[in-house]
Amino acid sequence: MWMELGGLLADAAEAGALDLQTRLKPRRRGSYTTRRPGVDTPLWNVCAKLIGAELGSYGSKVRLARYLGIPKQRLTDFLKSGRRMPDAETMLQIMEWLAQKRAGVDLSLSAVGGARTKTK
Repeated sequence: MWMELGGLLADAAEAGALDLQTRLKPRRRGSYTTRRPGVDTPLWNVCAKLIGAELGSYGSKVRLARYLGIPKQRLTDFLKSGRRMPDAETMLQIMEWLAQKRAGVDLSLSAVGGARTKTK
């Protein structure tokens, strides 16, 4: 009986030590989590406002989404709902579009079959 009890206690101690070891393992910091738009992303918040200001005319959001090769709903998620952020390549395309749009050239018109024309 004492031998059985000693064996059970040894097994319990071993299981407890393994459990303690896994609990004391250093955990990953939050740097590997997906960033969400909000207070922690002030640069994105400014970019989203600048992009939204340029999307005033009817159909411009659809044209921009086609230029970027993403669904219109995804663009809405980026700009309005605050649920997503674009990846690096999409963000570079958006910044190029924004710079060209401010220079008077609408790149999104060429995405729907029109020529690159100067805007007003």
